[in-house]
Amino acid sequence: MISVQDRADARCVWAYHLMGHEARACSVIVGLGSHDLGVADVAVGLYRRGMAPLIVFTGATSPTTRERMPRGEAIHYRERALELGVPGSVVLVEPRARNTGDNIRFSRAVLEEAGVDVSSLLLVSKPYEERRAYATASKLWPGVDIVSASAPTTFEEYVSSIGDDRLVVDMLVGALQRLLVYPDQGFMTRQAVPDEVTAAYERLCRAGFTSRLVGRVATSQRARVGGFGGFS
Repeated sequence: MISVQDRADARCVWAYHLMGHEARACSVIVGLGSHDLGVADVAVGLYRRGMAPLIVFTGATSPTTRERMPRGEAIHYRERALELGVPGSVVLVEPRARNTGDNIRFSRAVLEEAGVDVSSLLLVSKPYEERRAYATASKLWPGVDIVSASAPTTFEEYVSSIGDDRLVVDMLVGALQRLLVYPDQGFMTRQAVPDEVTAAYERLCRAGFTSRLVGRVATSQRARVGGFGGFS
């Protein structure tokens, strides 16, 4: 069971992950692969609003998506877009990416190969991946304008749609850990983290929401995170 405090902390971390960007016209929409087919729906909605003339769906499979999307995340996203009436000619697929860095690097390569001039990106992800997507693209694709977008939903609504509240909280925690440790590894730009968000994150780690962490904390399934000195 998830306690009242855990839910309050999860809502705090959830709110931090949202960038609050207003969608605007960009060179291309890039839908980042995941277990959430709703990302494709959001990308389609933005396309229909005229926010970009082209969509790239990017993603292979992961332990979370292997059974749900056996043909690969990007392929399933494309199939969803076609079901919703998007012309196949405006949907490109990048089927190899296995992390957010790959999503950005490989999508960039696909667009370059297609001869698409990109000055701005409309990144579509799960709500709690908005900031991670933005920070990663800012690092790996400098010089382009980046807008980060996701489905307009609350934490409670998202948990209900997924049907697994513990999985969602684990993912919230994992996404924040990467924002804390990946800048030092050159994977993304550093994002300021308010003290109350850090405190909520640490409490969630101590409560055991650690399955999506990387490094020694994940290996030991402990939350000795004070000062984040336990990460490798």
